[in-house]
Amino acid sequence: MSKNLLIVESPAKAKTIEKILGNDFDVRSCYGHIRDLEKDDMGIDLNNHYLPRYKVPEDKLKVVSELKSLAKKSKEVWLASDEDREGESISWHLAEVLGLDPKETKRIVFHEITAPAIKKAVANPRKINMDLVNAQQARRVLDRLVGFELSPVLWKKVQPSLSAGRVQSVAVRLIVDREREINHFVPESSYKVEAFFAAKDINNKPVTFKAEGPSKVATLQNAQQFLNTCINANYTVASIEVKPAKRTPAAPFTTSTLQQEASRKLGYGVSKTMLIAQKLYEHGHITYMRTDSFNLSDTALADISKEINTAFGNKYHQPRKFKNKNESAQEAHEAIRPTYMSHHTVADEDGRRLYELIWKRTIASQMSDAEFEKTTAKINISTNKEQLAATGEVMKFDGFLKVYLEGRDDEDEEDTEGMLPPLSIGQVLDFKEMTATEKFTRAAARYTEASLVKKMEELGIGRPSTYAPTITTIIKRNYVEKRDKDGVKRQVNILRLTANNEIEKSMLMENTGAEKAKLFPTDLGLVVTDFLNQHFKKVMDFSFTAKIEEEFDQIAEGKIIWSNMIDGFYKPFHTNIENTLETAERAKGERELGFVAETGKKVIARMGKYGPMVQIGDTSDENEKPRFAKLKANQSIETITMDQAMELFQLPRSLGEYNGEELIVNIGRFGPYVKYKDQFISLAKTDEPLEIDVARAVELIEQKNQADAAIGYFDKKPVTKGKGRFGPFIKWDDLFINIPKGFDYDHLTQADINTLIEKKLEKEANRYIQQWPTEKITIENGRWGPFVRFGKKMLKLTGKKYTAEEAATLPLESVKAMIEAQVPGAFAKKAAPAKKAAPKKKAAVKKK
Repeated sequence: MSKNLLIVESPAKAKTIEKILGNDFDVRSCYGHIRDLEKDDMGIDLNNHYLPRYKVPEDKLKVVSELKSLAKKSKEVWLASDEDREGESISWHLAEVLGLDPKETKRIVFHEITAPAIKKAVANPRKINMDLVNAQQARRVLDRLVGFELSPVLWKKVQPSLSAGRVQSVAVRLIVDREREINHFVPESSYKVEAFFAAKDINNKPVTFKAEGPSKVATLQNAQQFLNTCINANYTVASIEVKPAKRTPAAPFTTSTLQQEASRKLGYGVSKTMLIAQKLYEHGHITYMRTDSFNLSDTALADISKEINTAFGNKYHQPRKFKNKNESAQEAHEAIRPTYMSHHTVADEDGRRLYELIWKRTIASQMSDAEFEKTTAKINISTNKEQLAATGEVMKFDGFLKVYLEGRDDEDEEDTEGMLPPLSIGQVLDFKEMTATEKFTRAAARYTEASLVKKMEELGIGRPSTYAPTITTIIKRNYVEKRDKDGVKRQVNILRLTANNEIEKSMLMENTGAEKAKLFPTDLGLVVTDFLNQHFKKVMDFSFTAKIEEEFDQIAEGKIIWSNMIDGFYKPFHTNIENTLETAERAKGERELGFVAETGKKVIARMGKYGPMVQIGDTSDENEKPRFAKLKANQSIETITMDQAMELFQLPRSLGEYNGEELIVNIGRFGPYVKYKDQFISLAKTDEPLEIDVARAVELIEQKNQADAAIGYFDKKPVTKGKGRFGPFIKWDDLFINIPKGFDYDHLTQADINTLIEKKLEKEANRYIQQWPTEKITIENGRWGPFVRFGKKMLKLTGKKYTAEEAATLPLESVKAMIEAQVPGAFAKKAAPAKKAAPKKKAAVKKK
């Protein structure tokens, strides 16, 4: 008897659900999206209501073929992709490709992979929600229009191979704006007054407690004057005020708050958090992880209540409902929570840490407030009219704090309240000392991944499913880098009034401005953001970007027609594109630093072909021979000084000799290096070319020689090994051969070497069908059949689907015609070398 076919997105999810449904269902995975927009003409019919043109990509053809075959044999096809807009879109694409009627095909949704939830969903199927599908289509089409039209503008006006995006460019702007705010910030100093007293605690033991003076003392002179007025003073408790206080637990996790808290408490980036959460969901451990809802189901509340009452007692239970900030939230019906509160952990290490965080946050959200008693004691100074204030806090009931305390982004914030000893009004205090310490105002902190997500959510930029890929994209595109920053030393003045009524002056050096794992804009990010802000203000406007998201929500609710929304955006946007291409000047990203005193030549910092650089001299003067130097890793065009720029021109420099040969350090196209004989040895990322010495250079040379040493021979030619971008490899006769799992990289035998090289040679022999080396054209066997490789491009054999035998008979001219059709002007460029002659000469001068 034929089964029902149930299609989900992932294999792990399929296995979990199949165990629940049993023999009536064959549960299969479509491995995510099975169709995407075509590349030609953006894949959008601009003259037909922006109708998208979809195609099944080559890597999904096999999956689709298998699903079609299974669908024909099945009793009925059910679609069970995720419950958000993306999942609804996947179901619709499956219906379209498999020839199913969207109005009749059964669609089920669930926010947790548990037996009750799955069986309930199967018992209550619905149809595909086209409003949700259209909301996703609108997002996809709009982002394609923005990306495909805006990116070429950047290619022409900034530099090649750049990209822009509706959400990513605005996210970069947030980071750029914050960086400039920090760069322009001027710290102001003031003095914090603190007095320290001795008293007896409840056990009659001596303790020291602190009281604070006037909120801000502006200058060192004012601080000196205040401490002078306190000489020979008596200190008396003037008043004691005791107030009850409470602390309330945070709401259960949404996508955004999970990403933020996992970053603070576990050190996870947003992409890692979502990857782990996806696995936890697919294995049935947590509810759906893309949500902006705080809601918890009645079943979940009952489960949480039972767990709290069993583990802690009923006084710790306080049922709560949290209100959503985003009233239009439709991405899911519940917050992120464990599917079963009785399961306190999971086996996988990364999964365990995130799961336990979710478990604690969920249970804490339904626990009682933490109760405190806050005491404030005002202390009179007999020699002046000012008062000191001592504050303390005593926990009376721990409540939710027994389980969980929410993290915070402000790493400089201090917990200043401790416990006070018993005090009484009129009590004369035993004075120990009083200090006035110089404090400086701080600039706003740079964004972490977590705080950027928080800011984007506050502004309404993007939605739960977009935060992680947006951050990944802007880092991958080199608009933003995630790195640490060393602190700088700063002098701090301290005045101290001692118990002997003497004022002592001292200074200490504090380390300030150190940061870890923060997001910094690159010079490229700065230049691109400035260009987009100048010419595409609307696209870069935070409120406009948020308004677009609201319109997507309205489409999902069936309130507006998606093509009309796109039309309202695209027409003025496209006009702006055309005007910018025609009238905008090329973005130079230049900053003039000054002039060389000896020669009068101008010094500028600017973007170069290989990144930010400093230039001495004018490239427009044919008689001029400009000099160039690459900026250091943590330097920026916007902040580099003239002195720092001139230091960069100390390269190349001679370090000395090794084995009678000169050692030279310099910076080349691929970064800094040491030259020894005919060897060019790259410096490590942590090596600074202007600081490296002979000892370190020799160490690098020896490491390189050891790495290049032969580990064996094949066909009388040496074999070496190394680790590269794609993992460990061996090199033989200009062939790089990846070492697969199953081989011990550190202990490769001659037999291992023979096996690896023989398999590679066999693969290479079967790789080429035809070759024209002088033309840089080959026809090769690929995963999906023969294809053309032209230079670095992989192109189709057009006209029909060729077998290897048929491809072997194709003449060169036919293959060239196919290339020309896909890369217009591919061969015309080679016929015009005259245009390249001048730049070659110029490049030689630069290199010199």
